[in-house]
Amino acid sequence: MSDVSKIFKAYDIRGKVGSELSPELVRRVGEAFAQWLQSDGAVAVGHDMRPDSRALADELIAGLTSQGRDVWDLGLVTSDMVYFAPGKFDLAGGAMITASHNPGEYNGIKLCREEAKPIGLVTGLSDIRDRVLSDEEFTASDTPGTSTVKDISADYVQHIMSFIDTDNLKPFKIAIDAGNGMTGEIMPKFYEHLPVQIEELYFELDGTFPNHEANPMKVETLTDLSDTVTAKGYNFGIAFDGDGDRVALVDEKGAPVSGSMLSALLATYVLEKSPGGSIVHDLRMSRSTLDLIEARGGKAIRCKVGNTLIKQKGREENAAFGAEITGHLMFAKNYFVDSAILAALVAIEVLSKADYTLSEFVAQHDVYAHVPEINLEVEDKEAALSAIEAAFPDGKADWLDGLFINFPDGWLNVRPSNTEPVLRFNLEARTQEQVDDMIQKVQTAIGQ
Repeated sequence: MSDVSKIFKAYDIRGKVGSELSPELVRRVGEAFAQWLQSDGAVAVGHDMRPDSRALADELIAGLTSQGRDVWDLGLVTSDMVYFAPGKFDLAGGAMITASHNPGEYNGIKLCREEAKPIGLVTGLSDIRDRVLSDEEFTASDTPGTSTVKDISADYVQHIMSFIDTDNLKPFKIAIDAGNGMTGEIMPKFYEHLPVQIEELYFELDGTFPNHEANPMKVETLTDLSDTVTAKGYNFGIAFDGDGDRVALVDEKGAPVSGSMLSALLATYVLEKSPGGSIVHDLRMSRSTLDLIEARGGKAIRCKVGNTLIKQKGREENAAFGAEITGHLMFAKNYFVDSAILAALVAIEVLSKADYTLSEFVAQHDVYAHVPEINLEVEDKEAALSAIEAAFPDGKADWLDGLFINFPDGWLNVRPSNTEPVLRFNLEARTQEQVDDMIQKVQTAIGQ
């Protein structure tokens, strides 16, 4: 089974169904997860709308119960509902069958432990992987666990709504694109609590994603949402990913809002509720967002890229909020896990209380020039990083996550890919000319 070790990613398990992610392997994950969990108690298991997700959930449950673990079978849910279950009900952990936004032939498993603590390669997934891929036969427990169907949706809705003061909400007109993913099932459960008018796009559950990839970070997936907002004069639009843990916005002009600016918008809510609070962010976050956090009295704390790393860092720092520019947004009072629906509702409240539109907020705060992430193909990553560092002697360099160089008017970050012969290049500066100059210096340094 060692040839499928590559499906154990940094933050979850993900691979092609059949050739990489087989029912037998999923059952072994259930067995290994049952043994690895640090506390006694039941495990919540949910699944998304992919064609094989229910069958794989059954295999995972079979593995868990064979080792004596009781299971709460949550059925069709968003990933954050699986995180919510151990956080709210004191369970031993949770497992979600999903491959998020990946095409329909993929599937996977997201795991968490007690109190919704994240599980990635550096926080336990490598141990689970090694057990799964070993030759060990898992001996069935003398007392198998039970599997019980549980509907936690009412508790989940009540919990999410506890963050929102509905008296503040304006009767906005909003378009929401669920991308045929799980929020199409869960978001309507909130409608009776929201005095807003919503037009649904692609709310039908379909794990083959017939309309577009359920990845709201790709501008091309937002075309239909943007067109709907502008054609009908809506206040803004919301897009969710396949399993409901990431979100993006488009403004009233149909323009996509960057992950940094969405983080800044939500930071205004966080720092009003938690004055002086800390906000953990991935190191690619725009300096514009960090300036807003500082101006509002907050403390910005850098973290390596990766949502499980931000979750872990946020807990360690007792932070009020965590943000990754890919739309993973974590509130401390939501067990420091990412919830797309919660982030969307907070955004609605912030904009309801504001005297600005979403586009006006972005225009005021997004003051740095930047470009989408650039992939630099290199053979020798170490040599390339050293050459880039030498090309910027006037910058202040550190190696928190790849090479990060800070300048008075901007920054750049170059991170080695774990799976490809490329460097991930992100940068920002006061002017586009400065950005272009930095790109040229990097390309020259590595001979491109």
